Amino acid sequence: MTDEIDATTRAPLRIALVDDHEIVRVGIMELLAPHPTVEVVASTSTVAELFALDASPELVVLDLRLSDGSTPGENVTAIRSHGLDTLVLTGGDDPRLVRSAARAGVLGVIRKASPAAEIVDALLRAGVGETVPTTDWAAALDADVELTDARLSAREREILALYASGEKAQAVAFRTGLSRDTVANYISRIRVKYANVGRPALTKVDLHRRAIEDGLMPDS
Repeated sequence: MTDEIDATTRAPLRIALVDDHEIVRVGIMELLAPHPTVEVVASTSTVAELFALDASPELVVLDLRLSDGSTPGENVTAIRSHGLDTLVLTGGDDPRLVRSAARAGVLGVIRKASPAAEIVDALLRAGVGETVPTTDWAAALDADVELTDARLSAREREILALYASGEKAQAVAFRTGLSRDTVANYISRIRVKYANVGRPALTKVDLHRRAIEDGLMPDS
């Protein structure tokens, strides 16, 4: 696990739990109760029920398998349409479901059996838009034949790896010997290439995901 996020200077992260087993939701709330950095503001059995509430979460914590017949991909897409990120918290190990969620753009997949400190750390990282690349998540992406190759050039791959790792465009320009405008043009072309193969990358967080998916950055 990476160094823990320092959340002492920010308000508690507001999360919503979506799991069709009430006892599981109660257990997660009890697990999180001693941690003032996280606040559960909604607890529902489906995504539709969540958005019928006026809860205003910052992050949705989603189980992969819900009894309403919805798929992980459908649920993550619906959550993202409301401008929210998703972290999957699951007890199962169905790679098909993990791939469905990963393909739709979750920030990570973590097991319910993980230590409490690891779960809280994952929540805090996802709450600020970081990816949480666990072994389950990375393995699902590696096995996903539907992640179509964006066919980036060597230079585009180099720039994406630097930019998605957290560097600003000016810093990437300095490291590559290019102008800032040229780097910005490269990044625009990279976004277009991903969009053209059905893997949109509208934000820097999305580019970070794509870089991990395509092996341009380490998954931990």
